[in-house]
Amino acid sequence: MIGLLDCNNFYASCERVFNPKLERKAIGILSNNDGCVIARSNELKPFVPMGMPAFKIPQDIRKKIILLSSNYELYGDMSQRVFSIVQDYLYDTELYSIDEAFLNLQNQENYIEYCHFLRKIIRQRTGIPVSIGISKTKTLAKIANHIAKKNSQHEGIYFLNTNDPIFEETLKQLPIEEIWGIGRKLSAKLISMGIDTAWKLRNSDASHLGKLFSVVLERTVLELRGTSCIELDALDIPKKNIMTSRSFGKATKELFELQEAVRIHASRGAEKLRYQHSLAQSVLVFLRTNRFHDRASQYHPSIVVPLLYPTNDTRQIIEAVQKGLKSIFKENYLYHKSGVMMLDLVDKEKRQFDFFSRAENEETKARNVTLMQTLDQINKKMGRNTVSFGGINPKASWNLKREFVSQRYTTRWDELPVVK
Repeated sequence: MIGLLDCNNFYASCERVFNPKLERKAIGILSNNDGCVIARSNELKPFVPMGMPAFKIPQDIRKKIILLSSNYELYGDMSQRVFSIVQDYLYDTELYSIDEAFLNLQNQENYIEYCHFLRKIIRQRTGIPVSIGISKTKTLAKIANHIAKKNSQHEGIYFLNTNDPIFEETLKQLPIEEIWGIGRKLSAKLISMGIDTAWKLRNSDASHLGKLFSVVLERTVLELRGTSCIELDALDIPKKNIMTSRSFGKATKELFELQEAVRIHASRGAEKLRYQHSLAQSVLVFLRTNRFHDRASQYHPSIVVPLLYPTNDTRQIIEAVQKGLKSIFKENYLYHKSGVMMLDLVDKEKRQFDFFSRAENEETKARNVTLMQTLDQINKKMGRNTVSFGGINPKASWNLKREFVSQRYTTRWDELPVVK
């Protein structure tokens, strides 16, 4: 049996944990630079659609709702707290997103009762409400989770039994576009073929659909039949590429501001490399103007900079990134976004040296590793960017616009909640 644990209205729930006045209020969380609504409490959903730009929300509705800037530091820490509890009780889990995880319940005799226990203890220790869907496959567990969240009579837990007579009716009522992994374009093609529900997809020729579209769709058909085809991934599988990027709060023409932005991206990317024990062999740097400004000149350059040898040392990556930035920067453009991607990643324990390249001596290598470990430990304990390479200007154009951000209650000493 596989379970899908999903935190209910996660961003809004995180805000409510430390501000009980938000309970039962219509809350919307805004995207970077306070652009669009990216998360909604149940109370907000009847009034504002997902993705709606904040400036388009009518004033009469605006007065009835609460809009908050994204507080990713708070959400990330609360996510870590929730799933560390899950992993205390179930080692075999797969983190799927910031608020979702698949659970291997195979060894639990009474998995429904166990999920009720897990749900209760997460709420007690973090204040975050969760729902868990249970079934034979990942795809069916996703459907079960959707039912658990929508119907309060299930108390947050729902078991979708493939042998239950209600199973057929459940899939008949589920539109094709709501199945996990079926995107808008694919659902339109399937609907044109007369496949508009999960039940019809389940009874389709899996092999034929696999040849027409992809092996992924073939597996989805089999998963709907109760045959598990999508395995639980291990938590420590490293990413093949690592991207760090950000849209700016205010467009800028200044090279020194772009240098600061990509330096922050490079530092964050190097930190992620070390976390998954990887080394990068090259880095990609890119800039973007705002494509939504029709009258502004457009320029979207990028460049790949090879590294002398595979590394996760922040200093070496920053040096390469700054070199790439200078080669693509052009004056008189208003830049709206920058980013850095770590490419050609290799396991640090399996790195292959180039016979002709200059390699670090063992003493220097050990000293550099110790320096990076110390940097990561300080920033993990005291907060990101407590120690960084180069200063950070809080008023720089590239910083996010966040006019309605709440406190980072769990990660900043000066923003801890105060009980009076």
